[in-house]
Order: sequence, then structure tokens, then C-alpha cells
Amino acid sequence: MTVALMWEARAVTGRGEELLAWVRERELSAPPLRREILRAPQDRVLVITWWDAAYDAELPELPEPDGELVTRAVHRWRFESVTGS
Repeated sequence: MTVALMWEARAVTGRGEELLAWVRERELSAPPLRREILRAPQDRVLVITWWDAAYDAELPELPEPDGELVTRAVHRWRFESVTGS
């Protein structure tokens, strides 16, 4: 089964590039199948990692950034791959 973890944070206004750099510097304790970093208006950064694992498996995740860098707690979601229709 493929599981996708989504991690999304919103930087303090004007610090989006700093949050993006912070995310890029973070190494996970195990490598995912794939890792993608995206950004959006309002200084938001999204990281999606894909894993070959059960839905409820313990998987490495990015930590919370320093509270001075973000405007709120990180949002996290977990999804499983669906095949067929």
C-alpha cells in the first residue's frame, strides 16, 4: 500500500522563503519513496511524502518549525492510495 503524508505550514508574513529553506534542510530518519515541496500565496509551504507502508504505520514526519517562523501549528494529513474506480 502507498501512504502519502501531507505537512502544511504558514510562515509569518514575509518569511515564506525562510520557511521554504527550513523545510529543504530537514532530513527524515528514513527516505520516502518520493518527497515533493510546494509553495502557495500567503507564505504557505506544503510537503508531501509517499511511503510503501500500511496506513497506520509509524513514519518519520517533519517537526514543527520554531513558533517565531510560523503563524499557527502545522496541519498534517494522511492518505492512502486507491486503485481502480
